[in-house]
Amino acid sequence: MLRSFFSRFAVGLVLAGLVAGAFGAHAQDTQKRGRKYKSAPPTARIDVTILRDVDGKPIENAAVIFHPMEGEKDKGNMELKSNEDGKAVIDVLPIGDTVRLQIIAKGFQTYGQDYKVDKPTLAIEVRMKRPGEQYSVYKNHPADTQNQDKDKPKDESKPSDKPAPPPSN
Repeated sequence: MLRSFFSRFAVGLVLAGLVAGAFGAHAQDTQKRGRKYKSAPPTARIDVTILRDVDGKPIENAAVIFHPMEGEKDKGNMELKSNEDGKAVIDVLPIGDTVRLQIIAKGFQTYGQDYKVDKPTLAIEVRMKRPGEQYSVYKNHPADTQNQDKDKPKDESKPSDKPAPPPSN
């Protein structure tokens, strides 16, 4: 009999402890501890369309790489592939950031440009060009002949076509 009394008493103490613990835990939840919640900044939706320059057809499976920039420092990158319509969509870049867009497609020149993300939606169309001829210093380039004259130092020892001015007295 004494044994059943002690067992009932022990069970009652355990139950009282559990109830007191539950109220104590609830009291701790009302106190503000730890970091306060900070909501994420608003993000922009960026639609990139990749087309061939010559015929305007979409380029499938092109690597579309986003480099979020912090000043001149690259904060990492996010890479997507274009779908069969030549489109890639991203919606995790914060508004107000600068992003460096890089596009790499097999058989085309690599594209790169910086964009300021200042609107909630941004649509970018990129026309990819085929690789051009490699630049050679051994070939004449008509567009560069004007610049070559400016870069050359003038040789004063050459006789000029103009007659010398008369001596002044």
